[in-house]
Amino acid sequence: MHSIKDLKIWNKSIDLVIKVYDVSAKFPLDERYGLISQIRRCAVSIPSNISEGAGRNSNKEFLQFLGIANGSSYELQTQLVISERLGFVDYKICNELLENIDEVQKMNFNLQKSIRLKL
Repeated sequence: MHSIKDLKIWNKSIDLVIKVYDVSAKFPLDERYGLISQIRRCAVSIPSNISEGAGRNSNKEFLQFLGIANGSSYELQTQLVISERLGFVDYKICNELLENIDEVQKMNFNLQKSIRLKL
């Protein structure tokens, strides 16, 4: 078991969720059950899967949940690009979010690499 509070990736991904909620709050209301809901679920899925994996009984299980978190981060990237192209998110703000996601993905990759070395 790992302490999630000590995991930088978990903290960074929580920060990302807060930013995504702030940005998506400005979307058109008719997207409440569309992109807003989907984007928020993806964002929340990232730290949620990291924490679930950290609480599992083995590093192999942790790796599996890190993989799911990574998949959610790519899904979030895609939805943000779609949102930007639809005019719901400013280009600059979208790029800042994409950079944050990129950082979380790199951290995830490095954490997975570190865990694999222990297997």
